[in-house]
This record gives sequence, C-alpha cells and structure tokens, in this order.
Amino acid sequence: MIARGVEKIIEFLFPPACPVCGAPVSIHGELCADCFGCFDWIGRPKCVRCGYPLPYKTSGVPQCPVCAMDECKLEWLRCACRYDDVSRGVMLPFKHGGRIKYARFMSRAMIWALRDVPSDCDIVMPVPLARRRLIHRTYNQATLLARPIAHAMNVPMDVDSVRRRHRPDMGHMTPRQRKENIRGVFTVAHPERIKGRKILLVDDVYTSGATLGELRRVLLKAGAASVCGVAFCRVVRTV
Repeated sequence: MIARGVEKIIEFLFPPACPVCGAPVSIHGELCADCFGCFDWIGRPKCVRCGYPLPYKTSGVPQCPVCAMDECKLEWLRCACRYDDVSRGVMLPFKHGGRIKYARFMSRAMIWALRDVPSDCDIVMPVPLARRRLIHRTYNQATLLARPIAHAMNVPMDVDSVRRRHRPDMGHMTPRQRKENIRGVFTVAHPERIKGRKILLVDDVYTSGATLGELRRVLLKAGAASVCGVAFCRVVRTV
C-alpha cells in the first residue's frame, strides 16, 4: 500500500510522457501512438531462425538464404525493428548520450520480439563492454536492456562470466574487418557458470553478427548448451 501510494505521488508530480517526444501517455516508458508508428517493427513474414524480415510469404518454412545454408551466427535471433533513421535517432543517444530513459520501451519491444521463440533459456547475458569503454561511458547499454528481459523470463542475468578486451570501435568497419577485429576479444572467466546452460545474448543493435558470433563461439567452447540472441534493431541488407 505504501509503495502504491508513493507511485501515485510520483505519477502526479511527473505524469507519464513519451520518452521520445514528451507527449502524454498512460504508462511511464511507453511510446505515444505517433512515435510508435514511426518505427519499422519486424513482424511476419520473417525467417524462422534469425528473424530476418522477408519480402513475401513462403509456402514452406520461412527461411532467409543465410539460414537456408546453415550460416546463421546463433541458434536463433530476434530483433524488434529495423535499423533506420528513426531507430538510429534513439539508438545513438541511448548508447552514447546517456538517454537511458529509452531502455524501458526498447526492452519491452525486445520482449515482444521474443514471443515466438523458445522461452527455456537459463541465463540472460548482456554483451559485455571492455573496462576502458565502460569507465568512459559509465554504463553498459546492453545491461540496461537485459535486466527487464531477464525479469520477464524469470531467469538470472549474468554480467561477470565473460570479460572483454578493448579493441577499436567497429562502427565504420566492413563485415570482414568486424570479424577480424572481434576475434579473441572475449574470455570466459567463470566456465562453471556456463557449462550446460542455454544462454540468451542481449545487444542493442545487430549489424554483421560478428560480435554475437564470436561470443557464441567462446561460450560453446566453454561448454554452453546453446546460444541465442536478441537485439533492439538490426541492419537489414539484401541477402
């Protein structure tokens, strides 16, 4: 009762507003209808394994060409929306500008994107940041997204089992350069926590798959049973 009373006072003093435009909304952290409609949310049809948005429905199991050749970086992957001008307009301020208020609607969208995949993961693991970058940024944006997802799935979040070495930022690298840059960057510090576990990796944006693919390789080598992934947005290229 006391907690609910405090919540009502907070809502009176700070009425719920859209985190993007500030328009009134019914719940703290949700998008207004106009902002919600601006995002290119990934629905159906999409690849059953990696969630890649397909241009048309297929008669059989929907698969993108990459997954049809069994070249997906993970057991499965889901993303909430496409990476475009709109999603970039919240992603970059969230990642580099301290706009952590965006995490609530982003994580909710990611939970929605997970609705059609198995919910039997044992661990939710945000993609770790190198210590140098974490000190500079003061927060790991993937951890802010992973916490509500772990809570919704009722599984623990692991932020300590894997460590990351510092490497140059990959923002302007080609897929080949990304793969070379990320190789050997992750180290499993606590393999006993990983062995036999089904792990869900959480990141903000899926670009080439180099980061999640390398992290999966290291985790499987440490004894993980399976490694899947979820991100808020993904770069969609012609495949």
